[in-house]
Amino acid sequence: MFRWQRFVPGIALLLVVFIGGCGKESTGQLIEKLKAPDSLTRLKAVRTLAERKEDAAEVVPALMEALKDEDAAIRRGAALGLGTFGAEAHSAVPALRIAQSDREPSVRKAAVSALSYIAPTSAPGK
Repeated sequence: MFRWQRFVPGIALLLVVFIGGCGKESTGQLIEKLKAPDSLTRLKAVRTLAERKEDAAEVVPALMEALKDEDAAIRRGAALGLGTFGAEAHSAVPALRIAQSDREPSVRKAAVSALSYIAPTSAPGK
């Protein structure tokens, strides 16, 4: 009757491995994953890199490069990730201005949002 309960521990373990997997990798390893052939690996790397504030000098250029990815979700994640670095990502302003013209509306919005955190006076309408 309640067969699904047998699977709960296994599902919980998979979630721990899936969610915690990227957090244990070094910043360098995550940057390398931005070159992976599959989008899901690159997307996980972009999202985890956005949390590596202590490695801003390495992460900001990597996220700027990710703004050129073929996958819109990765470009959007890179833009949002850059915004989390605030003024530390000031070197990304030119790349984000280019991203404001992206063919994907969600990437354009993410670029505008990121600019509002990085250089509030250069964001549109300011």
